[in-house]
Amino acid sequence: MMTPLAACSRATLSAVKGVLTDIDETVSTEGRLTADAYGALEALKKAGLLVVPVTGRPAGWCDHIARFWPVDAVVGENGAFWMWHDRSEGKLRTRFIQSEAERMEGCRRLDLIRTQVLREVPGAGIASDQPYRVADLAVDFREDVPPLAPADIQRIVAIFERQGAHAKVSSIHVNGWFGDYDKLTTSRLMMRELFGVDLDAGCQHYVFAGDSPNDSPMFGYFPNAVGMANVGDFMGRLEHHPRWVTAARSGAGFVELARALLDARR
Repeated sequence: MMTPLAACSRATLSAVKGVLTDIDETVSTEGRLTADAYGALEALKKAGLLVVPVTGRPAGWCDHIARFWPVDAVVGENGAFWMWHDRSEGKLRTRFIQSEAERMEGCRRLDLIRTQVLREVPGAGIASDQPYRVADLAVDFREDVPPLAPADIQRIVAIFERQGAHAKVSSIHVNGWFGDYDKLTTSRLMMRELFGVDLDAGCQHYVFAGDSPNDSPMFGYFPNAVGMANVGDFMGRLEHHPRWVTAARSGAGFVELARALLDARR
């Protein structure tokens, strides 16, 4: 059962030290990043909170996000890596979970799955950001193609799983990859290696914000996970639900979360 964010206590909100957040339809709204949502990221960062997007989006996007957005790091491709801009050295750095050889073999196997998906699921497309990916295959079911039926989305998932790949459904794509990692395992490792934070011991001090099934492991792990109101679109398809839910959808919901956290710190 999800509880409205407005019911969250000031003590709980004021104890939060950082925000890990999905991007698509969590920070963005109908595929666009609003000024208010971007401003919310910047306000959180200026207030001294750790800010880390955790996304299914590709390495090419994450390069830009790590360099130009007001964030401390970014986890990309559902946990394949994290990137951060090393301010002391003036360099972008990337920590991959797999070796280059493992990623190359995974991409070879994903090429075979790509062919199967396009042959077996009419209307599915390959995500327009696929050329900028290094470790996964993103199948578009509603971003640049007409929305597919839930049964067709599950057929895409089944094709990935039939070949031994992991598959997760976001608000726009089915992402598939080979390797034992996801948003949660990589976020935990990143927090320990990059920031010296043991999430297992202090996860109550960090919020995860999300909206879709590929955020489910994060919802289950973070006791103060927050879903945007549009998470309700996926009821029945989430193994784990966020504890809290915003009144507003997508980017407006993220702004609502940021204001609640900042107000509690004043």
